[in-house]
Amino acid sequence: MQVETISKTKNLGWRVTFAGLGINLALGILYTWSVISKNIPMDWGWNESDKSWPYSVACLVFCLVMVPAGRMQDKIGPRLVSTLGGILVGVGFILASLTTSLVGFIFAFGVLAGAGIGFGYASCTPPAVKWFPSNKTGLVTGIVVSGFGLASVYAAPLSTYLINSYGFKSAMLFLGIAFLVVVVLLSQLLVVPKEPILAKDNSQNNTAKAQSEAENFSAKQMLSTSQFYMIWFMFACGAGAGLMIISKLAAIADIQVGISLGFVLVAVLAIGNGGGRILAGLLSDKIGRNITMFICFVSQAALILLISFASKENILGTIPAMALISALIGANYGANLSLFPSITKDYYGPKNFGMNYGLVFTSWGVGGFLLAKLAGAMYVQYQTFDVAYYGASGLLVLAALMVFFVKAPKK
Repeated sequence: MQVETISKTKNLGWRVTFAGLGINLALGILYTWSVISKNIPMDWGWNESDKSWPYSVACLVFCLVMVPAGRMQDKIGPRLVSTLGGILVGVGFILASLTTSLVGFIFAFGVLAGAGIGFGYASCTPPAVKWFPSNKTGLVTGIVVSGFGLASVYAAPLSTYLINSYGFKSAMLFLGIAFLVVVVLLSQLLVVPKEPILAKDNSQNNTAKAQSEAENFSAKQMLSTSQFYMIWFMFACGAGAGLMIISKLAAIADIQVGISLGFVLVAVLAIGNGGGRILAGLLSDKIGRNITMFICFVSQAALILLISFASKENILGTIPAMALISALIGANYGANLSLFPSITKDYYGPKNFGMNYGLVFTSWGVGGFLLAKLAGAMYVQYQTFDVAYYGASGLLVLAALMVFFVKAPKK
């Protein structure tokens, strides 16, 4: 089956871009799990370990589904694949509203909704970037994926309001119906151009020039290049360090610093997460992906080391200082989600971008899982997060050094 295209000559790039943004604003409900899990009724008998399973499974399924979802959107078009994603997310939430069983909730939220998020997320960026010349790839990618990072800004208070007003099950049912309708409707706007869109003048932009000359690599060809494995490792370090802080920020605020308003820091981090995706994408279009990645890796390492010194006894432990650090950590984490799809398109071409980025994106799941587990395990062992801070910072410095060895591959 041929990829769905549109025959009109009118450039629909911005319409497709903002449709993708809207879809990601819905799919980003994944980041509000802390709010959902906190309100699971006590009479269900779930402990804290039980409550972590649906989210962990959802992240893993999301990560793995990105590979076949990317392949499908390359072959049959983003509209159908994203529609499938909306249906799966909606059905997952609706089924979750009908069960109190941990196994049932893992299947509904973890497997069905997690898969739906993967299908939807994989379908948003590829059609958007194909409507623009490569010197706008970073900006467009940043706008599309910013929705996923910003989602918790509205979804967390909305979920809290619905749960408090109508009960847990009714809130899950409402969210399921709403996301099904919104994602399916916006998916109908995802179309790709018949011909690649080229910049009028690429001579002043090295990234754009490299992309204009790039060959289209198949997934098999991409996997045969050393650059893929370097990019994969760097993404795992950058995303894993950010997800480690995101998963433990409320605990860090409470245990290490003594701030009871941890949810405020989470919201501030979410704003930085969304904004960082746009700013990093725009900056990488101007100064190049590699330089931007280097800046983000080094600054993130410094910020995580800085937060290790925060305590009740110094200025770093105050709410304004912690909020600023949280926002900057969120911004550097979010930068990964626009930089790595952009460099994947730059290096391996737009034709198989969905499948290729799906393979690169598996590093997000692996890095996040391992570093989040590291933080928890090291705290249990040493009653401090310092070991996790130092480990994540060391990996970020290593990723920053690797930037100087990554160059566009040749077939």
